[in-house]
Amino acid sequence: MGGFLIYFAILIIIPLWAQMKVKSAYKKYSQVPASSGMTGAQVARKILDDNGLYNVTVEPVQGQLTDHYDPRAKAVRLSEQNYYGHSVAGAAVAAHEVGHAMQDAEDYAFLRFRHTLVPVANFGSNSAIFVILAGIFLDLANLLLLGIIFMAGAVLFQVVTLPVEFNASSRAMEQIVSVGVIRNNEERETKKVLDAAALTYVAAAVVAVMELMRFVLMYIGMRSND
Repeated sequence: MGGFLIYFAILIIIPLWAQMKVKSAYKKYSQVPASSGMTGAQVARKILDDNGLYNVTVEPVQGQLTDHYDPRAKAVRLSEQNYYGHSVAGAAVAAHEVGHAMQDAEDYAFLRFRHTLVPVANFGSNSAIFVILAGIFLDLANLLLLGIIFMAGAVLFQVVTLPVEFNASSRAMEQIVSVGVIRNNEERETKKVLDAAALTYVAAAVVAVMELMRFVLMYIGMRSND
């Protein structure tokens, strides 16, 4: 019983810790003005234009940390604080989202693979746990296995997201330095923002894999008891 409590505590603590890290880093560096004086919108537009992505728009969106790239609309959408603000955090986030636009333009393999996984991941996220619970309560190993397969699709999506996000952050660092958005003494601060954001994806992937492995072990135990 104690082992299960520790396990579930870990599942809760890891995502919370990651969220605290990203919010702390963002809050701290959103108060630090970028020496270039450029807003997040200007940073995004500058990097896009320097890479020939004139067809990608930059738009404000309501909310905090709601920044994202929409591949269907070809739009980089920045939360209003980052769109209009002049902070190091805003520049980092803007450059990261432009990194996704660059991936889209280059047909980056992992991004393309992630897009193909979206319907599989959505189906797995919505149905897997119900099928798994039914398999456990009814003591039906094959039904449990079916739920595990559904869940595996959602977990694969989480894992594939990691290289997509790491690559976007790598592109962001390279671009904001090369176009002169930040100075050398700001690189460390920018990297802290990007690294903190990446932690949330790592935490999500770790939790997803742990949950999948737990059900796989249940399935193995169920089969061995037959």
